[in-house]
Amino acid sequence: MDTDPSMARMPREPEAFAEQVAYLLRRLQPDHSIQFVGPRELIVDGRRLDLENLYRLVNHDVDRGQEIVEHYLEQLFNGESLSLSAASFDFVRPRIMPRIQPETIFEHLSREQVAHVQYVNGTVIVFVIDLPQMTVSVTTEQMVRWGVQVDDLEEIARKNLDTYAPELSFQIVKSKEGGTAAILNEQDGYDAARLLLTSLHGKLASKMGGNFYVATPARDMFIAMSHGPEPFLNRLRGRVKHDYRRLPYPITSELFYVTRDGVAGTLEAPPASSEAA
Repeated sequence: MDTDPSMARMPREPEAFAEQVAYLLRRLQPDHSIQFVGPRELIVDGRRLDLENLYRLVNHDVDRGQEIVEHYLEQLFNGESLSLSAASFDFVRPRIMPRIQPETIFEHLSREQVAHVQYVNGTVIVFVIDLPQMTVSVTTEQMVRWGVQVDDLEEIARKNLDTYAPELSFQIVKSKEGGTAAILNEQDGYDAARLLLTSLHGKLASKMGGNFYVATPARDMFIAMSHGPEPFLNRLRGRVKHDYRRLPYPITSELFYVTRDGVAGTLEAPPASSEAA
């Protein structure tokens, strides 16, 4: 494909980058429904397309930005990639991973078509098929074809998360107010999802002095914090709200409360979505 040298570079600002990708994709795939919904994120035919990997690829070779994007999109939409929708359950089972998303995703996606379970703090757990170059949402149509229930997906996804990066490195920070924070920064797309680890309480409770809070303001942020003191919590709550407003892939500014029995929300919610998960 010929590339205009004057357009070889892609915008560096994430929102402008996503808008340019959407423009190129509409030109390459005019038969697809393509919707721009935010920084590094598009909705293509009702399914979420994560542009994070593509953004990183372009930043490694900015002078060939448009060429890289066009090649990536051509590969993404060739016959082999599209056949993923028909992939067998044996193929996808070890690649199914969980992500925590705000319920507002259903302003752009069909609730009936996205495999998900209700969680706490106004969030849901969705499931993706993790591939080297992209992540693809699991649909309810695929669940029906595989003959699995959403509870099965959740169990499989949590087990895969447990083994995805078994040697996690938490950075432990003692605050001037006397509180303790544990920060996780794997930058693999699943930092916030580590809230769903089956061993999370066991890993951190002794360092946190018992039950603790976790903040996941965005997909690539995980901050555990001790139950007090209050000045420490107030300061971190302010940081969490700031990160929630500024970071791509925002989730929630609310705190999750992690106990031995599970995770509870701190947001007032209807009974159906406020039970401990």
